[in-house]
Amino acid sequence: MTHLPDGRYVDDAPYDPQASLLELERKDLDAPNWLLVWRKFRTHRLGLISGIFLLLSYLMLPFAGFIAPYGPNTRHADNLYSPPQSVNFFHEGQFIGPFVYPMESEANLETFQWEFVADTDNPAKLTFFCDGDSYMLAGLIKADTHLFCAPDGVTIFLWGSDRLGRDVFSRIFYGAQLSLTVGLIGISVSFVLGIFFGSVAGYFGGRIDWVINRVIEVLRSLPELPLWLALSAAVPSNWSPVAVFFIISIILGILDWPGLARSVRAKFLSLREEEYVKAAEMMGASSGRVIRKHLLPNFMSHLIASATLSIPAMILGETALSFLGLGLRAPAVSWGVMLNDAQNLTSVEIYPWIAIPMIPIIVVVLAFNFLGDGLRDSLDPYQQ
Repeated sequence: MTHLPDGRYVDDAPYDPQASLLELERKDLDAPNWLLVWRKFRTHRLGLISGIFLLLSYLMLPFAGFIAPYGPNTRHADNLYSPPQSVNFFHEGQFIGPFVYPMESEANLETFQWEFVADTDNPAKLTFFCDGDSYMLAGLIKADTHLFCAPDGVTIFLWGSDRLGRDVFSRIFYGAQLSLTVGLIGISVSFVLGIFFGSVAGYFGGRIDWVINRVIEVLRSLPELPLWLALSAAVPSNWSPVAVFFIISIILGILDWPGLARSVRAKFLSLREEEYVKAAEMMGASSGRVIRKHLLPNFMSHLIASATLSIPAMILGETALSFLGLGLRAPAVSWGVMLNDAQNLTSVEIYPWIAIPMIPIIVVVLAFNFLGDGLRDSLDPYQQ
């Protein structure tokens, strides 16, 4: 140590990189587990970007009516199968702000189809925070203010319109409210059943374990898609869209729990022999307390990763059922219901924009998979 005139001391020892590395490792070992997980997760770029995207997507759901210029079932009789319109900023070399060119429909007597031609002489400037169709903000507050609108007498279809003249852009945002939440409800049902039966089978073993395993094997041996179709076809057709939505969500959750139950059972079979579990049992802790307080917390990280990988499967399940006409039905709006119009390949060939709902499905499913991979790699923060 060297004493300086101002009273400070300076360490004369040479810098030791190995000692510094050991000091950092010691600090990491003392850090809380969630901090270690976050440090590892933020290095997974795809997982981090996917998590931010999914967070923004779910935060957007209550404000779908504000973002969408029209209601989900608002029809424009003069704009059937109208093509997508682009937002422009310059007209004849002059900047006039965001605008679209109005679409004029003309009948083609050779193909017997309506053709739309952009009126490039009369640009329609977009207005923001304008009044339009009424909607329920977050399902509670009635409002009619929209993020953007076209002038009176002009329609705006950023992603085109369908066979009934409904705006595809607006319907995708409204459809996200059902398509994204069906996975959350389904995974909740799946987790309750999977954790309960898996923990009971793994902790108690014996005859209970044998019975639950036989039930799981029977359910997993059934072909999944035909079983979905059979259960969905049993839903009465006169039920409201909301009731059908919850029933479809519960069906998806019921069919998904056996896989989770097996994972929980396998983990509990190994954890129940640990010393801290034996100590809790010797101190008089009940079976329920041992499962809740000692076993599940050590398995929760795996459950979180499993959830992010199971939600996209449920979204795809709802999409498949609605696409086949056995899931959600009109006037309910989901991405699967919208894709039901794309069953006719001839229509898709002529009007390809009606298949646009495939894009958010692909993006959301990929985002959940990337997020699940990132969480799975991060939940063991001590792994180099």
